[in-house]
Amino acid sequence: MSSPPEGILTGKDWETIDFNRNWTFANGWKPAKSFQKSSPAKRSNWTLWPKFPSIPAKPDKLRPTAYLDGLRGFAALLVYLHHHNLWVHDEGDTKGAFENGFGYDGKYYLGAFPGIRHLFTGGHFAVSTFFVISGYVLALTPLTHIHSGDHVKLNDNIASAFFRRWLRLFMPLIATVTAFIVMLHALGLWVRPAKLQGSLRDELWLFYVEFKNFSFVFKEGGVPWLTFNRHLWSIPIEFKGSIVVYTSLIAFSRCTRNARLWCQIGLIYYFMYIADGWYCALFVAGMLLCDLDLLAKRGELPRFLQRLEPAKDFIYYHLLVFSLLLGGVPSATREVEQMAKSRGWYYMSYLKPQAVYDYKWFYLFWAAVWLVAAIPRIPWLKRFFETRICQYLGRTSFGLYLIHGPVLWTLGDRLYVACGWHTAEHRDNIPHWANKLPLPRRGPFGLEISYIVPQIFLIAVTYGLAELVTRGIDTPSVKFASWFYRRALGAPTAGRVKA
Repeated sequence: MSSPPEGILTGKDWETIDFNRNWTFANGWKPAKSFQKSSPAKRSNWTLWPKFPSIPAKPDKLRPTAYLDGLRGFAALLVYLHHHNLWVHDEGDTKGAFENGFGYDGKYYLGAFPGIRHLFTGGHFAVSTFFVISGYVLALTPLTHIHSGDHVKLNDNIASAFFRRWLRLFMPLIATVTAFIVMLHALGLWVRPAKLQGSLRDELWLFYVEFKNFSFVFKEGGVPWLTFNRHLWSIPIEFKGSIVVYTSLIAFSRCTRNARLWCQIGLIYYFMYIADGWYCALFVAGMLLCDLDLLAKRGELPRFLQRLEPAKDFIYYHLLVFSLLLGGVPSATREVEQMAKSRGWYYMSYLKPQAVYDYKWFYLFWAAVWLVAAIPRIPWLKRFFETRICQYLGRTSFGLYLIHGPVLWTLGDRLYVACGWHTAEHRDNIPHWANKLPLPRRGPFGLEISYIVPQIFLIAVTYGLAELVTRGIDTPSVKFASWFYRRALGAPTAGRVKA
């Protein structure tokens, strides 16, 4: 059986628009039409255990935001590759080789070359893109109601989305981290990044103490991650960014078109150049891009943008190139002086605002915004993200994000050690795994045989588990949040909100 054809950005959880109202675009500033090909009939039934691999048939009709779903899925894959590459290669003489610029310290690795480096260390660029996409999609339906002047539906929509947001983000996290902790104690597994407590009860208590602070939206100070899944540091930021989007939409809902656009630009400037709120700037930028796309659909773009339309191809192809260049900002440390030593980044280092503490997010802000703006207006690139494989990656992206760290820490670490990638810490704690299947380190840096061979197995296992998490944890969490909100509304008003 195949899983439902809808993706994470097109499911009901995101409260997207009913696009049956002739959402079609002509040439110009409006996004290109979705690429359509004949496909098998939709498959509606599915089972908990996935076929391996499971890539469902492409739906008969793609939604206009399907490319965002594919982009998010591809970005999640870059996060996976980023963590695996640094896990293996960021040791000893090669430490920092990927995250510094091409040619830094006399090292000219292909994996650090501009553009190509995203396939090796594109994780931070991907996370920035996640936040822009989230800002876009969260604002899509509310902005539609704002444009139509329907403030009753606007309030209903934001109330529903805000009520469900915490549950939708944190319930899958709780389930996967708890399962990981129980597995470690049941099997007595050693993992490099974390030290186990004396008992499962103590471990679960420690997780509770960490989580209640980790998930508190007004938390100040402390470490920004969880002991047993450090890769999930972005989940609280997703929730904070959602609050920024929802409150901004309410605040700007009765403004004129120009006032609303200027207020969004003002917020972006404030978060990036005055306060260190880089992630808020990314969410608001996504909201602004959504607003402009909806205005383009209605033929109501500001006049100065309409005047630039003859040069749109020139503009968006250049935005794509600049996005790929800035997205590869050297970021081995938070010291901008080190970035300035990288080839081609000396003068760029002077652009960093005083307010931004971790400089990479300033450059990644522009990279992610330009990428999301350019893709729908470059037809061949939009079609790529609408392909079946990208749609599959998008549908399982949250499951992948939740599970790839535990797989890397357990199975991945042991396979790499068996193939020859081990340290003194490994030899002390899991000596029986060292060099069980030694493979040569021949090949380009980052594509060695001893890295690629275990990766073939790991990526299949990780995506299989991501599919399982998507079906068994993520989707039920979405449904539970919707059910809970309907119950909270009560029977008389339960039908007012589409959940």
